[in-house]
This record gives sequence, C-alpha cells and structure tokens, in this order.
Amino acid sequence: MTTSRPLPTLLVIPTGIGCELGGYAGDGLPAARLLAAASGCLITHPNVMNGASLYWSDSRIHYVEGSALDRFAAAGIGLRPVRRQRLGLLLDAGIEAELRWRHLQVAEGCRASLGLEIGPVVTTDAPLEVSLCLGGSGASWGQLGRPELLLRAGHMLKAAGATAIAVVTRFPEDNSSEALAAYRQGSGVDALAGAEAVISHLLSRELGLPCAHAPALSPLPLDPGLDPRAAGEELGYTFLACVLVGLSRAPDLVPLVPGVPGSGALPAAGADLLRIEEVGAVVAPAGALGGAAVLACAERGIPVIAVHNPCVLNVSAAVLGLEVLPAESYAAAAGLLVALREGISPSALVRPLQRLNTISADRPSGAGESHPGPGQRRDDTPPHAPC
Repeated sequence: MTTSRPLPTLLVIPTGIGCELGGYAGDGLPAARLLAAASGCLITHPNVMNGASLYWSDSRIHYVEGSALDRFAAAGIGLRPVRRQRLGLLLDAGIEAELRWRHLQVAEGCRASLGLEIGPVVTTDAPLEVSLCLGGSGASWGQLGRPELLLRAGHMLKAAGATAIAVVTRFPEDNSSEALAAYRQGSGVDALAGAEAVISHLLSRELGLPCAHAPALSPLPLDPGLDPRAAGEELGYTFLACVLVGLSRAPDLVPLVPGVPGSGALPAAGADLLRIEEVGAVVAPAGALGGAAVLACAERGIPVIAVHNPCVLNVSAAVLGLEVLPAESYAAAAGLLVALREGISPSALVRPLQRLNTISADRPSGAGESHPGPGQRRDDTPPHAPC
C-alpha cells in the first residue's frame, strides 16, 4: 500500500455521450472509488457519482459540478473542503403534486436517516419547460424554456442561507420510445444527461455555489431484461437521494480571479484550499478528450491518462495532437496513478525500454533540452491541500 502523499487527480466522464462505463447513473462509481484509492485525492463530477437511489461517500472524493470543474482546471476557482453544506432544495413548478411529495419525502428521509441539513425549499413561479434533444454526434443535450425562473429561485435560496443547491425539474417522458427501450437494454445514450448539465451549469455559474440536478420522472414499468447498469435508476421514485448526499460535503467554490460570483478579496494560499497547480493527473475517456478541463490540464503539462471507454465521440489524442498515457481500463489507469504518485516514470513500465536521448556537446545551448511530458512532470509544485 502506498505511503506517499496524495496525488490530486481529476476524473472526467462526460455526460450524455454514451460512455460504456459511466454512461448510466452511478455505473462510474466503482472506477471513481478505485482511482480515489490509487491517488488519495479524486476530484470528479456528479455524473460519475450519482447513482439515483444509490450513492457512496468517500472523504477522498470531491464532488464538483461540471462547469465548476472546468473553472477549477482553468485556475478560476479553488476548492475548499467543508464539514457540511446547508442544502437548498429547488423544485420545478411543473412537477405534479404526488411526484413533488415523493421528492420532499426523500429530502425528509435524508434529514432523518443521514443527518443532512436541508432547507429551505423553493418552488419556481412557473414550470421551467425542459426540452430534450440529440446532437448530430448522437450526444444528448437540452434546453430550458424559462431559465430566468430557475435563476430567480436559486438567488432566493442563496439569500436564505443555502450554501449548495439541489435542483429537481420535471422532464418530458416517452416511455414507449425505441431510444428508451434501447437504453434500458444497455445501448444508446442517456437522453436526460445533456439537459441536466445545462441546468446545473447555469445555476452554478450564476451563484458560485455547488449545484447538482435530479430529474423528476414517473416510475417505469418493470423490465425483467433490464441491463444491470440501468438497474440503479429504477429502484425508487426519485434520483434525489444521491444528489443530496453528494452535495452535503461538496467543497466550497472559492474564486481566484476577480469578476466571478462570490469574489471579493482574493483568498490567501492556505493548506485547506486545493488549486489546479496541485493536480498531478487527469483521467478521461480516450475518445472524449476535447473538454475544457482536460485541455486546460494538458496545456499545463499535467499528465493525461486516456482510458479505453467507447462512446459516441471520437475526439482522440491523435485528433488533438496531445501526448497521453494510454490505459486499456480504469484498473490500468489506477496503476498509472500509483506510479505517478510514487515517482515512478510510466515509461519504465513499458517494453521495449527506449534508450536515453543523448545530446552532442557542440549543440547550441538549450537544444535538445529535456522537457516534462506525460508522466514526467517536474516535482516543483507546492504541497497540496489535504483530501
């Protein structure tokens, strides 16, 4: 077992692109737990951690909404661990009365059984009018008909003392669609995920608070042939429980640049503030490397571990001109993280072992100078915040 200090690591599995692992609610959790154990400190987003009625708490895992993860990678914010968040609950006025009660009872159950601090509850002035779409690539996305009502309710919760916000909106349904049937059988793309990202991104950027979304849907009829990855989504009436648990200890989003929500005097460097400079690796699907967080890390020279995890995209290292550390699985990615954490060059684990590059003494100064590449980052970063 490693005794080295943690190696803060980003895990990105983009939403709504049909990843073989991580394309369903919570089926990325085992990989997240493994990478957290390997790195000692994992920063990932709700799409990876949310398992509908299922969830997993781990003090080594930071639950960070997707747009906040991008801002963190771009050095716009730092992450400050907290003991607990006060969770505001934002409900869409389009949720029917019975379904609304089901969600309120989940919140009450989380208060009674898990000791979470939840409240107040704010309902939007009118339905938010969520619509779902598929892009030309096959990735899902969506729109809000009344985004101003979402933001108004969010500001009300923040003014009432909420430090993190769980959002539940009514999603359109077509239980007889071929796409839904295929998804339940283990193929296709999560049609809800893209719209969920739109909602949480909008709210988190506006308020500067941790946010996550749960769709309100009617229960589906029993399907004995359900794919195991879809099973967690059909255990109960809501997806809210995992969102409340994840947000309950989500780190504060601390602005590092002027002009963003919540900014004032910039924070002094401290042992409790995690910044992108301390991150030692980013892990992402090999076909989905074009996201803002991955590219920002690559630009900083942070090693990118590209995992074989098929999806509808093909934005690969070759397309982008990136140097990456390839991994055939998340288990292999965990091994690379242990190597980086222990200061072992990943190139030393590959055969044949390449010969050393030699430089002639009569070459101009600086020519052939060695620069850190993937897995060879110079160890000159400051001590990181504890996970």
